[in-house]
Amino acid sequence: MVDLSKYANKVYKIIGSAMTVHSEMGWGLLEQVYQEALHLELLDRGLANEREQEIEIYYKKHILEKKYRMDIVVGDIIVELKSVTSLASAHRAQLCNYLRLTRKPIGLLINFGEESLIGERWAYDEDTNECFIVDRSMKPIDDADYAELLDDEDNN
Repeated sequence: MVDLSKYANKVYKIIGSAMTVHSEMGWGLLEQVYQEALHLELLDRGLANEREQEIEIYYKKHILEKKYRMDIVVGDIIVELKSVTSLASAHRAQLCNYLRLTRKPIGLLINFGEESLIGERWAYDEDTNECFIVDRSMKPIDDADYAELLDDEDNN
């Protein structure tokens, strides 16, 4: 597994940038508004990033015409933005799918739709093909309830 601690400083800067955007813009606007503002805030802080980066999807060695677009990518870190009343398992599954498809080691799920900014740090282990949630020091949260985090009871 990749040494996740080497990403801690960059993740800290990205989340700090999101906090600044949330503080400046407030909560509950459209996701695209936050995406543009966060892109600019990251640039202001010297963090090169790309918006709407496409992911190629393969099926049996064929590239599909359908592409996914990640909100913001900062190096090896995917930043998936939401502006919803609360994060759902589908949002987490979307980020984990992006991590699996790109083989990137770190993903951040950030929700601007609540009064307080909500952020989750996720990691991907290419050896096991599994996603898991990590804490501020980028260590796996051993007692995380993945059944609850990744299973949407509303869809059952």
